[in-house]
Amino acid sequence: MMDNLLAIFRDNGIRPTPQRLEVARYALAASDHPSADRVLQMVRMKWPAVSRATVYNTLHLLVEKGLLATRILKEGVVVFEPRVGRHHHFIDEKTGEIRDVPWHSLKVTGFDSLEDADVREYSVVLYGRSKRSRRNK
Repeated sequence: MMDNLLAIFRDNGIRPTPQRLEVARYALAASDHPSADRVLQMVRMKWPAVSRATVYNTLHLLVEKGLLATRILKEGVVVFEPRVGRHHHFIDEKTGEIRDVPWHSLKVTGFDSLEDADVREYSVVLYGRSKRSRRNK
């Protein structure tokens, strides 16, 4: 993966410092929609002295380059995800787990009824309990 990261950085004009590479290694492979604080926690396992600013700046640089997306899926919490294509989300209210929902799984209609809005993008966030968490009451 390191060769791949170096190529990604090179192709996007990002200087590959060891700390930036570690932030990218974790964030670009994440499937759990981590917050910046979670990325910081994980990166500090390998680079204990890495600063919060380095992690935040790197995450925002990766977003700027289109390699990560930010989402506000829980009140007041920005999460990062490497899946930048169109999709929706399901949040399990019991466990807090955030899962991706394929774009084609939902059909959203009614845009024509919004008289003063030109909708260019949308995302649906579903809240509930997964069948797994309901079984494990």
